[in-house]
Amino acid sequence: MPPSSSSIRKTVEAYLDRRPGERDALAGLLAALDRPVDVTARTTLPGHVTCSAVVIDRSCRVLHIRHRATGGLMLTPGGHIEPADRTLLAAALREVAEEAGIPPGALCLTRQTLGSPVDIDVHGIAASPSKGEPAHEHYDFRYAFYLAGEQPPAVTLQEAEVSGAQWLALSEVTSPTLRAKLLAARLDGRPEPVNASALIYDGDGRYLLHLRDHKPGVIWQSGAFALLGGGRTHDDQSLEATLLRELSEEVPDLRLEDLEPYAVETATSVDGLSVPVQVFAGRWRGNPNRLRLHEGVLLRWFTLDVLDRLRLSPATRDLIRRHAAENASDGGPTVVPVPWAGGSRTVLNGVGVHLHLEDDGGRVLLGLRHPDSVYAGNTWHYLAGKCEHESAIACLVREAREEAGLVIEPEDVDLAHVVHVVDSPDGQPLMQLVFRARRWKGEPKVLEDDKCLTWQWFPTHELPERLVPYTRTAIVAIAEGRTYSQLGW
Repeated sequence: MPPSSSSIRKTVEAYLDRRPGERDALAGLLAALDRPVDVTARTTLPGHVTCSAVVIDRSCRVLHIRHRATGGLMLTPGGHIEPADRTLLAAALREVAEEAGIPPGALCLTRQTLGSPVDIDVHGIAASPSKGEPAHEHYDFRYAFYLAGEQPPAVTLQEAEVSGAQWLALSEVTSPTLRAKLLAARLDGRPEPVNASALIYDGDGRYLLHLRDHKPGVIWQSGAFALLGGGRTHDDQSLEATLLRELSEEVPDLRLEDLEPYAVETATSVDGLSVPVQVFAGRWRGNPNRLRLHEGVLLRWFTLDVLDRLRLSPATRDLIRRHAAENASDGGPTVVPVPWAGGSRTVLNGVGVHLHLEDDGGRVLLGLRHPDSVYAGNTWHYLAGKCEHESAIACLVREAREEAGLVIEPEDVDLAHVVHVVDSPDGQPLMQLVFRARRWKGEPKVLEDDKCLTWQWFPTHELPERLVPYTRTAIVAIAEGRTYSQLGW
């Protein structure tokens, strides 16, 4: 079934959000979408939708073909939508495969345009008495693709419709509107990741996998186990932001530790496109049964020995095994998390350090964490950090200098409170050490704006509503003279 008028309208409105000055030029298309007709059918008059593929090679040249039906004009591959085309983008891919012999797997999306049209062009088509077609208009949706490989693939022309092909520089693209938009987009012809995924591990040989809904032709890796993640949008400032947004939509309660880029893998989209994926690795030790899952069927921990029994892409299976081999134990003892009830083995506790700083008025210093933070985004929190190969006080002194420009001498620091936290029965316990500094130099300033948006002093009786729970617990306990608290046990 071809794309509906409502889905096409969403594409048009998203396009016009970025190019509001073109609304008048697309008035005819918008009017056609309001009519009770199939705007993708070539019999729909006075105009209907067509699709084109703008294929760009590593030298920033664009593939043009000579269409016999246009009297030999050099144009990008494209044509009418067929009933089997699921989306406009799929129609563009089919056209370039039919007319130039370039399969979807040889192409990938560009970061600048993603899955959106780079241009929507309106042009007139002369009457064709031999076909019984009067003069009409084409509303042509043009999608940009890079070649996935270094060298252009062989172009195999559909000789019944195409009489020649040529690669033209961006400045020579024959359509003026398309040429202007391609030049403005600063395309370089070099593929880069437009998807992000999370390789989630617990440090004890288990990996978290997501069973996707079984909707063939609609969902990528339908009905299979896969990594959490998804595609970049025009609003995402980075691939890490893409991943954090996807995780917040799919599993809003999931908070990863030590998230960092791990590898770039290539997958295949539901339309057959080549998709470079930036894979981030992150640690988590919780119980997936306690997470709210908004997309897909389930989340489960799996060990390496069962991967061959799962419906799992070979690339994902190899990726997990490679990560496990690179992070294998160096021969030291392995810490195994066990249920708390009746458990007797030692369990690793994480350690965090926090700065409790009060000004002359008794106000406490808090920072508003960046909305894209892996932990507690858009929430107030102590100045805090995790120990590297250093003492807890050395860590505190370093974090204060790096995050806020505060100079604190180790001898001016005292342990004020300890909060022992566990988020879930199967989660890793955290020992949160809160230190009070009696003296310091400097005024708090934002030095790591990817982590903290602002520093602010708060009276202890007027703390912000959005405050990390154990931070609130510690502040109240310190005011009351207590040195230990626990949460979640």
